[in-house]
Amino acid sequence: MPVTKLNPYLNFNGNAAKAIALYEDALGATHGDIMRFGDAPGMKLDAEHKDRVMHVVLKIGEGVVMVSDGVPNMPVAQEGNVHVSLEFEDASDMTKKFHALATGGKVTLPLQDTFWGAKFGMLTDRFGIQWMFNCENKKN
Repeated sequence: MPVTKLNPYLNFNGNAAKAIALYEDALGATHGDIMRFGDAPGMKLDAEHKDRVMHVVLKIGEGVVMVSDGVPNMPVAQEGNVHVSLEFEDASDMTKKFHALATGGKVTLPLQDTFWGAKFGMLTDRFGIQWMFNCENKKN
């Protein structure tokens, strides 16, 4: 059987709820029910870990990413070689969202026109997630 979906899974160290709020504000993301570690039957947790996000599906445009805090007491590495790539149809909307997501993070490549006929930029958000933004230039 062929693969039917490919969904990036973003992992955090206890601050997934704050990341979700940023993605809602900066990117217009929406989410369904949030499953928390404290909701899992029989899971023994210290009180400070009960509200950690175990799983949530976050919709960004037509795409989906899944989000979770790492298992309590098992830190998640915050560096890697994966980027979440966002494709836009409107360059001004992309610019607004780029700057909103870059707040508190680091722009690694400012938005700029490229040789492949698009405006493109890269950033790492305040939670260590790496993002690529791309918008093809409109042809006359």
